[in-house]
Amino acid sequence: MCWYCGSAVLDAEPIGRSTRCTDCGKDLRSCRSCRFYLKGGRGDCAEAQAELVADKERGNFCDWFSLNPLFRGPTAGESSA
Repeated sequence: MCWYCGSAVLDAEPIGRSTRCTDCGKDLRSCRSCRFYLKGGRGDCAEAQAELVADKERGNFCDWFSLNPLFRGPTAGESSA
């Protein structure tokens, strides 16, 4: 799902830096979509070796990025909260 609108992510991995949600246009290869995203953790990331990323909602080149498996199906997303 897109972390923002909740649409299911159908793109195959690896997710490219410029890949955007087809419904809302938000970047999919962002910290917010990553399986290691941990709000409140060191740099909001559970992966200790990952470099710090300033904008968690924008596309990035993090080598540790892996789409959160929960995002493969539709969910509520942040925009509906």
